[in-house]
Amino acid sequence: MSINKRNGIAVLLVLLSVVQLHAQAPVSLTVGEAVQMSLKNSKSLKLSQSNVDLAVLNTRQIKDSQLPSFSVSGSYLRLNSPNVSLKLGQQAPSNGETPPAEPGTRDIHVNQAMYGMASAALPLFAGFKFKYSLEASKYLEQAAKLDVEHDREAVIQNTVAAYGNLYKARKAVELVQESLKREQERVAQFTNREQNGLLARNDLMKAKLQESNAELALLDAENDLKVTTVNMDLMLGLPENTDIIPDAASFAVLAEAGTVADWEQKAIQYRKDLTANGIRQKAANDNIKIAKADKYPSLALTGGYVALSIPGLATIPNAMNAGLGVKYDVASLWKSKTKIEQARTQVSQLQTAESMLLDQVHVEVNTAYYNYVLSVRKIDVYAKAVEQADENYRITKNKYDNSLVTTTELLDADVAQVQSRINYEAAKADALVAYKKLEQVSGLIQ
Repeated sequence: MSINKRNGIAVLLVLLSVVQLHAQAPVSLTVGEAVQMSLKNSKSLKLSQSNVDLAVLNTRQIKDSQLPSFSVSGSYLRLNSPNVSLKLGQQAPSNGETPPAEPGTRDIHVNQAMYGMASAALPLFAGFKFKYSLEASKYLEQAAKLDVEHDREAVIQNTVAAYGNLYKARKAVELVQESLKREQERVAQFTNREQNGLLARNDLMKAKLQESNAELALLDAENDLKVTTVNMDLMLGLPENTDIIPDAASFAVLAEAGTVADWEQKAIQYRKDLTANGIRQKAANDNIKIAKADKYPSLALTGGYVALSIPGLATIPNAMNAGLGVKYDVASLWKSKTKIEQARTQVSQLQTAESMLLDQVHVEVNTAYYNYVLSVRKIDVYAKAVEQADENYRITKNKYDNSLVTTTELLDADVAQVQSRINYEAAKADALVAYKKLEQVSGLIQ
């Protein structure tokens, strides 16, 4: 073997090992593990959490408004040398003579001035605005946290639904692959029989047509699996080419349905959006009190320091002041009426929204409850259908072997058997998704 040929083989082996190294191994996940990964990587939850952060910062800002304020300012002014004439009272002469009746005058040339100021203020009373603003902000903070919990429940439900779709897609591929394998074996058998004159060519064509239909069904099933897998990978924060294998045991255990009245009662008690609406109503009531607080005066403790220097005229190095400041806007007596009405309208809107939300809860709970009951019943029906389809195929196969039924009847029995198994696996996945939907609309999904 030449050196160049050996080098080529070595390079090929290295490339094959690199490809194998980077190939994504299948990942087996339970539904619980998928939910945890989805919650960790959910962009919508991160966006909802930012709303909580903003609410917390708003509360902190209101608290900061009650801290003392302190400001410092200073200026250096260059003047245009104005003529300043001051009238000054004259002191009595030391020799006892009577001073002039008119005060003297003094001309001063000023071309610059400097001053510095420092002031501080501590709010003492603002018509209860601080109290109710802080209270309303804390209510809105609680509501934002409940919104995150509500969005979290939606993420869990979406993950379970995607997990169920992935399970159905994978099972469909497996079952259609098995069907295609049987069709290929049947075509091979029919071909041999047709060549030996034991089978009509028309029956062979029927078997080949069924094989083609199975190939088309497999292409569709594989395409659905690819799309579902990409969607699941993005949801879980995995590379798009990661092959996920769902756990069949996740669909094996079914929970009791209970009664729809119990689920409705739980929804009213645990729904996060209902609770958040009630808390926002409390914040809106505080907004009414804040609007009314405009009618009260505000009081603050103030203090300051001033230093002034006008060369040739005056120097004030340490003028300090302290006192109480009172402010009252008389116009608030008529201007605050609109703000109060706006706040009351907001309360009315939230109350109407609560009534609408309650109606929505009843509809969603009833829909989810009866969908779950239907899904459980479908599992029982499809389980019987699988048994019936298997028995029908067995009987039809025996009759066909004894020339008692046609090829068409045999092929139809085979298709019915495959379809019944696909329906049964899909029903198990749909039941889990339906139950999780019932938990979500009742505020209990975990």
